[in-house]
Amino acid sequence: MAEFLTDITEIRDRARQEIDKGPITPAYGADLQRVIQVCNEALATELVCVLRYKRHYYTATGIYAEPVAAEFLEHAGEEQEHADMLARRIVQLGGDPDLSPEALATRSHTEYDASLDLVEMIKEDLVAERIVIVSYTEIIQWLGDHDVTTRRVFEHILAQEEDHADDLRGLLERLPAALKG
Repeated sequence: MAEFLTDITEIRDRARQEIDKGPITPAYGADLQRVIQVCNEALATELVCVLRYKRHYYTATGIYAEPVAAEFLEHAGEEQEHADMLARRIVQLGGDPDLSPEALATRSHTEYDASLDLVEMIKEDLVAERIVIVSYTEIIQWLGDHDVTTRRVFEHILAQEEDHADDLRGLLERLPAALKG
């Protein structure tokens, strides 16, 4: 194991250099531009999820729609929180959050869904959550110890996405078999 040596005078001198870079210091070990790009892709993904969940919330109908729609609305709010976390991190890294509506669908890992069938809505949301779980797990592994703060943002989001997938699976299990086709 390498020995930890700190020359505080040298650290102080380095901290004064390139002060305009904020939290990005020579200790930052990731490819900064690629991390910003990945965060913008995740931002697009979260925003598409917000829109899909909102669409499903407003268009859910039928005898079982009320509790399912409530779940959609809760998930939409949490997906918006994820988008906000990612946008803040992009700015901290010196990047610009890309909120361009034209490019959302091309950058998003998930797809928008306009299903009107309640079961299909749940299934499409579950598929999207599973895609995000795989993508964010890969991002976390890629970041490793090179950008611990961004990794932690993704770890926090991943934990909620796994909860969403579990919630949606539970909804499918509780629906009567007749609805599931």
